[in-house]
Amino acid sequence: MAMTASNPQTTSLWDIGAEENSHGRDALTGDTSCDVLIVGAGYTGLWTAYYLTELAPHLRIVVAEAEHVGFGASGRNGGWLSHLLPGNRNVFARGPRGPEGLVAFQRAMVEAVDHVLDVSSTRGLEIDAHRGGNLVVAPNEAGLQRLQARHAADLRAGLTDEEVRLLTAGEVRERVDVVAAVGGLYAAPCARIHPGKLVRQLARLVEARGVRLYEGTRVDRVEPRLAHTASAQISTEHILLCTEGFSGPLLGPRAVVPIRSSMIATQPLSAEEWSRIGWANAECLSDTSHTFIYAQRTADGRIALGGRGKPYEFASGIDGRHACHPDTQQALLDRLSLYFPDVHFEADYAWSGVLGVSRDWCASVRHDPRTGIGASVGYAGHGVAAANLAARTLVDLVLARDTDLVRLPLVDHRPPRWEPEPLRWAGIHAMYRLFRTADGREERRGATSTSLIARFAGRLAGLAD
Repeated sequence: MAMTASNPQTTSLWDIGAEENSHGRDALTGDTSCDVLIVGAGYTGLWTAYYLTELAPHLRIVVAEAEHVGFGASGRNGGWLSHLLPGNRNVFARGPRGPEGLVAFQRAMVEAVDHVLDVSSTRGLEIDAHRGGNLVVAPNEAGLQRLQARHAADLRAGLTDEEVRLLTAGEVRERVDVVAAVGGLYAAPCARIHPGKLVRQLARLVEARGVRLYEGTRVDRVEPRLAHTASAQISTEHILLCTEGFSGPLLGPRAVVPIRSSMIATQPLSAEEWSRIGWANAECLSDTSHTFIYAQRTADGRIALGGRGKPYEFASGIDGRHACHPDTQQALLDRLSLYFPDVHFEADYAWSGVLGVSRDWCASVRHDPRTGIGASVGYAGHGVAAANLAARTLVDLVLARDTDLVRLPLVDHRPPRWEPEPLRWAGIHAMYRLFRTADGREERRGATSTSLIARFAGRLAGLAD
């Protein structure tokens, strides 16, 4: 069924109807002091504050947010609470603990899904959670081949046969009636959530525990034990940078780059339309294309669907309007039309945001006890559960706790730096053009194996070994 992009609202769906949307917290206007300063009021920063209040309630904690709670990826993502590793498994397997460290990391990611759901249940956070797993659809034989390789890699990394299993085309369509499916993979450790509700309720939770949270307070510069804003200085024992795609000004523009991801949310579908699609278990849905999509069936009966589109601005620029380009909206609607041709879709909402990507696409957590400065960045789009794990790890480093978390391979991982401009801009855009070309060829030609174009793009990106 042909369709065209409508004129959707440019606000994130996750911001709609929230009383907390006023963002009325005060800015910091004078010098202050604390024991721990957390820069960034997204998932990582707020989970870090939460676990510090659990383990060291005597600490004076300040959270400084340049915009408002959830302004970054935490309020704009696809709402996947997922076991997916924030990085390249092969890179982490080469860490000090080798494959054993990778397995520990993967099991910790599975446990992170439980941690978020358990805290949400215990603390009364209403986040529209539904543990439906992740359904990955292969729309062609080349994609199915990649899924088979991924399944084998999942098992080597420590996932079990009960947690991940390959599906036939019929088994996929019993779950979600994707007409193009030739097979799929189901991963159980994954849940749908409402990302905006989680970040806003976490903020209220830590404030109720005595954490001081300032909005409109941009930290411009840090040095050992001291952070600077335009109007204040903050003296502190620890400075924890939890700014993800916005980390360039504090960590350097070649440490982490902001990659744009865009989303649309359709109109609420009717019961009859849902009966055609299926999706009764509300799995998080994705596919095997190189420019992959990610989607959820929302609690209010929409499809929220995301993908890349216009990925990167020159010199790591960030467009504060957070608009979703019309071409990207249309591409996402076209993918829905391909997968569900009997349903007409319109985009009620369309927005975008940036995520942080290191040169090897791997997250890192570190803390220097000599300077008190720490950071957790580079989730590469898998940050909802990873932020919880990273925050607990960062807390253990700050408190000098000897735990299994501080021995995970993301701790003190040092990714290579990105290339200087204009090589960085040219390389990132070339990578995405090559991936789109490879996807088009696979779809048109019914390819049975991944093209050389895609393999080259993966090496260019740093995603292949």
